[in-house]
Amino acid sequence: MTDLPPIYFYLPQENWRNDMPDKPDVYWEEFGHGMYAWTLQTYLYLKADGFLCSLVDTIPNEGIVVGHRDSFPYKLRPTAKILMVCIKADRNPHPYAQLHIVQNPQDAKKSKNSYYMAHWRQPGLIPRSSERGDRFENIGYFGINSNLAPELKAASWSKQLEELGLNWQIIPRNRWYDYSNVDAVVAVRNFQEQDYTEKPATKLYNAWHAGVPAILGKESAFQSERKNEFDYFEVASLDDAITVLKRLKDNPKISQKVRENSQIRAKEVNPQSVLMQWRSFLTNIASIEYQRWSTLSSWKQSFYLQKCFLNVRVNGLKNRISAFRYS
Repeated sequence: MTDLPPIYFYLPQENWRNDMPDKPDVYWEEFGHGMYAWTLQTYLYLKADGFLCSLVDTIPNEGIVVGHRDSFPYKLRPTAKILMVCIKADRNPHPYAQLHIVQNPQDAKKSKNSYYMAHWRQPGLIPRSSERGDRFENIGYFGINSNLAPELKAASWSKQLEELGLNWQIIPRNRWYDYSNVDAVVAVRNFQEQDYTEKPATKLYNAWHAGVPAILGKESAFQSERKNEFDYFEVASLDDAITVLKRLKDNPKISQKVRENSQIRAKEVNPQSVLMQWRSFLTNIASIEYQRWSTLSSWKQSFYLQKCFLNVRVNGLKNRISAFRYS
């Protein structure tokens, strides 16, 4: 399509910051929050690439409006000339959004109006220094403390690594971009078998871009990305994690193969690749859906929104029943 409707990225006025960056791929601590990581980053990448779009603090009168689920109030309904594209992230879907962006391929299977989009890597990422060579000493976790398995926060875990000659660090938020002195990452939410269908594979993407081995839990986002044994190491227990770390420490050639493989895999999820996904979605899916929506009669629009609302309520009820059965 050459004539696209107006495209807006919506960030409510109360969430605007004086220090917001004006270009992509620069470190900004607030990018650790989903609303900025998705909405602002996507806008900045598209704008820098010459794609016509605007960042707004109020809902416009017509056009495609892309926003994080936290930005769209529950009762917000699109008008006759508005197409709402909700970046669902790990939230519940919006009851009236015509389209949803999800960050896990498994989540996209839950609704025909959901589209998977790879998450952006950590902006401003500094990869592992080549000067470290085959050294294997520093093991880090990059992420929110509450998302780390309790076993990995225990003193006994640090002690076990110390006995192997390894240093364990939970990297503070203001250093999430710096992998220069890290030799491997460990990131496990829970050692129980859970697939986390709403979570992204961002930690794996970052490890690829950083050029470090990733030791990860059993999550569907990671499994969806896996193509070979060097993409990452999946573990289901502390013993598994220790075994993998010993193997990497004792066999430098394995870490070298991981680094070589990471260079290949990182290209598949680099900012340019994700940018192309967004351009294609906005041009070939959202714009076409906008044209369809804006030509519907008022009663057909109303019926469609009611159907969306009911689908969200029914799916939510099914999920609660499923969770109750397996709790």
